[in-house]
Amino acid sequence: MSQPIAVLTGDVIGSQRIDALPALYKVLDDILQRLAEHHGGRFERFRGDGFQLALPSCDIALDAALLLRSALIMHSGKQRWDARVAVAVGHDQWQPNEDLAAAQGPVFVASGTALDALSEGTHHLSLTLADNTKDAALDLLIRYVDELVDDWSPASAEVAHLRLWQDESQQAMAEKLGIRQPSVHKRLRTARWALLADTRDFFRHRLAREGQAA
Repeated sequence: MSQPIAVLTGDVIGSQRIDALPALYKVLDDILQRLAEHHGGRFERFRGDGFQLALPSCDIALDAALLLRSALIMHSGKQRWDARVAVAVGHDQWQPNEDLAAAQGPVFVASGTALDALSEGTHHLSLTLADNTKDAALDLLIRYVDELVDDWSPASAEVAHLRLWQDESQQAMAEKLGIRQPSVHKRLRTARWALLADTRDFFRHRLAREGQAA
């Protein structure tokens, strides 16, 4: 039975130059597992720095990519941690109780092909509609989001990560982080959170329509 899904295929940027790979892989596994459990999906990590995550919903696709990248960036030390993430959404026969290794439906193929394209260029995030529909507005917005995330510091990524999981007040976030509320406000402004939040809402509504399409 066909169902709406989002597939995120990615790899760690510059992993061959990263010293603390075991620590990075733990962060990567933790965020992938949390996303899979939270949304009822499944993930696999392969070839060391490669990974794939399948979620039974289209509208959460961008959020999942942002949570994944922000988790890596916020835990960065002297060396920046980040990942290329190729997102594809559409309908597929795959079910969450099935392995990903053998999945060859159109959404999986579209995500894998898009990652190959990312690996050959300078961008780190892409979004593909598995029915091959071209949408210039989505492409432009994804480029904007990608450049925004590329500019995040670990501190900016941390506050964005918290907000992506839960829409808490700045005071509640300050208490979690052990800092003052004005510092949270400054970090959110640096992360361009207000613009990102509006962009997320647009993507949620737009991608929800992809999930409803037959």
